[in-house]
Amino acid sequence: MTGSAPQHWKGRTVLVTGATGFLGGWLVKELYARGASIVALIRDHAPRSMLVSEGWLERISAVNGSLGDLALLRRMICEYEIDTIFHLGAQTLVGVGKKDPVGTLECNVQGTWNVLDAARQAGIVKRIVVASSDKAYGTSHELPYRETYALQGEFPYDVSKSCTDLICRMYALTYQLPVAVTRCGNLFGGGDLNFSRTVPGLILATLQDERFLIRSDGKFVRDFLYARDAVEAYLCLAERMSEDGSLAGEAFNFSLEIRLTVLDVVEKVLEMMGRQDLDPIIQNIASNEVREQYMVAGKARERLDWVPKYGLEKGLEETIAWYKDYHRRQAGTRNQARNDKS
Repeated sequence: MTGSAPQHWKGRTVLVTGATGFLGGWLVKELYARGASIVALIRDHAPRSMLVSEGWLERISAVNGSLGDLALLRRMICEYEIDTIFHLGAQTLVGVGKKDPVGTLECNVQGTWNVLDAARQAGIVKRIVVASSDKAYGTSHELPYRETYALQGEFPYDVSKSCTDLICRMYALTYQLPVAVTRCGNLFGGGDLNFSRTVPGLILATLQDERFLIRSDGKFVRDFLYARDAVEAYLCLAERMSEDGSLAGEAFNFSLEIRLTVLDVVEKVLEMMGRQDLDPIIQNIASNEVREQYMVAGKARERLDWVPKYGLEKGLEETIAWYKDYHRRQAGTRNQARNDKS
């Protein structure tokens, strides 16, 4: 892997939406390490997020507001003279999308066109990387997903990502906006506090000596990617866009290219944690989810020279270590609170 170039970011002003999300937190940390000046749009304070709990707010410029505020986005881009935008801000949970489809569409679809139109109006942004998802493909009888496949999401979250993709391509082709799209497999890594997701929920349950509840039959097939590999993918794509204008309007799959069932992941994590005795409980109640989703990342390898650096084993090792530390800190906080009351 040629990898991304740290010197590329020194002195550049970068806007990150969704910075309080777990991938956004990893991206902010890496951009800061590479010398970028970071502006983050923050809707909610999110005190438990990495961005807040690890003190990153003191090292970046934080602007309070939402993706629904086009005027604010335009002002931010102009006043901070934004060079690069990483648009990660979204409602990211499939279950929430099912419960609140309108809110999900407003955040993910309108939020995307607001970011892109603000950049179009400002006319100063050099490159924009937008987070889509493998969910944008929807159900397909031909697997693995390739970037040439139709985008045909059926459920609320999936549809929001299909629309995100198409809107980006529209702005690139119609207005020559320098925007490209990432479609990542299921992301995992430290800092993800949405414990309804498989990896963080499983690790936390295991640390609490509990059997993990699998909502499906355990045989749903998914593609995974470690958060730090995803960060490298985002940075690599943005850097290549600086050199190659033909990448505007393009979408890239990023994944480990490994087909894993939920049960495969559960068994792997339990083995790594030495807790094979905690057999999962299979509820088989999941609905409105695509049964098999996995991708090829050949386009990213060929055009961006990207390959994952950490992979599954190393990624899970670092993730388990992060949650062990988190669990220890949370227990210490609870003990301190009890002592304060006594």
